[in-house]
Amino acid sequence: MIAQERRFQGTVEAYRQHRLDYPQRLLARLAALMGLRPGDPVLDLGCGPGSLAIPLARMGMAVTAMDPEPDMLAAAGAAAGDLSIRFVQGGSGDLRESDGPFRLVTIGRAFHWMDRAATLAILERIVAPDGGVALLHDAHPPVAENAWYKVFNKVREKYGRAQFAHVRERGEGGHRRYEPYLFASAFTEVDTLSVTIRAPIGEDAIVGRAFSTSVCSRAALGARAAGFEAELRAALREIAPDGNFIEIAELVAVLARRPGPT
Repeated sequence: MIAQERRFQGTVEAYRQHRLDYPQRLLARLAALMGLRPGDPVLDLGCGPGSLAIPLARMGMAVTAMDPEPDMLAAAGAAAGDLSIRFVQGGSGDLRESDGPFRLVTIGRAFHWMDRAATLAILERIVAPDGGVALLHDAHPPVAENAWYKVFNKVREKYGRAQFAHVRERGEGGHRRYEPYLFASAFTEVDTLSVTIRAPIGEDAIVGRAFSTSVCSRAALGARAAGFEAELRAALREIAPDGNFIEIAELVAVLARRPGPT
């Protein structure tokens, strides 16, 4: 199943530069709640350019990083340097019962692309009895500083409408709540951790982040990419002519484990 649609092909550099990093204190809290120790096996599924795999390896975990996009794996490998990370090309559909056991499986900004019920079913068989699954994402609260984010999504929705419809028809790409999937799985003990950040962000970074998404990548937009960029920049300048903005974002980790003794 490795020959999957390469929806993030061509987005690697934009993704690496412009997606939000996961704060170290969020990962430290996640590791503490899980009771992770150096050497514990961790699978980062949908690893992208190593946003989770690399900091987890720096914390001493024995990380396996898996992604269907070879360019993402190459970027992650380059960024990892001398860190000992096992890289595997493949997606959630390539997992087998012989994989693992893992103390923790992390999925960052990727669960919505997977067959969520099927993924949790196979994870039940490869996550250790005392292990867990951590689903990570970021969210932007509707505060005044994030006015740019509303514009960002409006223009993306306009230009990516066909792509959004295509993935939704296949049951992919929907940022639905995790809880219905988790409570229908073996992992029904759920804890949510979050860290909220406030930081400056420039117009170029916002445009770069837009191009890092699968539905509005340069490859997906083709000849419309220039028009998309021009319209997004014009809309952003209506908010801040100098191109300087503030981003308030919540980085979230939803940790799901099997229920313990009552």
